Amino acid sequence: MTLASAALQPPVSAPAVVLTIAGSEATGGAGAQADLKTFQELGVFGIANLTCIVSFDPNDNWNHRFVPVDQQVIADQLEATTAAYGPASGAASESASGEPSAPGRPVLDTVKIGMLGSPATISTVAAALESGRFRNVVLDPVLICKGQEPGHALDTDQALKAQILPLATFVTPNHFEAESLSGLAITDVESLKAAAVRIHELSGAAVLAKGGVRLAGPDAVDVYYDGETLEVLSAPKVGEVAVSGAGCSLAAAVTAELAKGATPLEAARAAKDFVTAGIRNRVASGAPFDALWQGGAR
Repeated sequence: MTLASAALQPPVSAPAVVLTIAGSEATGGAGAQADLKTFQELGVFGIANLTCIVSFDPNDNWNHRFVPVDQQVIADQLEATTAAYGPASGAASESASGEPSAPGRPVLDTVKIGMLGSPATISTVAAALESGRFRNVVLDPVLICKGQEPGHALDTDQALKAQILPLATFVTPNHFEAESLSGLAITDVESLKAAAVRIHELSGAAVLAKGGVRLAGPDAVDVYYDGETLEVLSAPKVGEVAVSGAGCSLAAAVTAELAKGATPLEAARAAKDFVTAGIRNRVASGAPFDALWQGGAR
């Protein structure tokens, strides 16, 4: 075998393919950047379709500067991605010899939904999800964008709950989002459990409700519930301040593990460990927040 022919040999085992539909975050700590780094670290092939461009404004209390991506551009990204990797792409494609053109080609059936940012974008993405191409739909329900007008933010929240939440198979709300989705005040682990149960009842999805550093006590506590199993996941807190990218990376880690064949509970446990290591080895910056490092578990 020549070097040239060896280079053309397919890998022994192709990686799972996963998609994040999310915003770009300029400092690299959160959003699609965090998702792609998480995917790579966990051994899956990551694709990002961008919904918006977000950059913090250091001259305005580090509020978000939010620029939506044009709806046709979002639709074009989704069309290209699903054509290249979706279940129907190449499934019947054959070479001239009649053999499949890409034997062993992985199929994209797992997607993570991050910041969508507007009702129009939510409708565009919901249409893609309703096609039924995705077996796993992990929703990180970003309900607010700091700096958005209140009316616009409320419209976005309501559209997300109405159009995206019912399509999710796994939901990863933070403390604020869990309160908003469940309608419950969360002050301790018991109320976090109640919120996780309520969100499952509303969505039918597995839920990993994040208490994180928001709840008093020495541990960062999250609650998993899927309609049958309720499990508290806890780890010692690493500081008392939230770290940029922790929520994005948790949902992305769940996404990666599901794509590799883990059960939802296994994915939740692995994601919790991954994020805890990333927070422990976080990256400091000149911004008033640190960023999770996806390589922290190495």
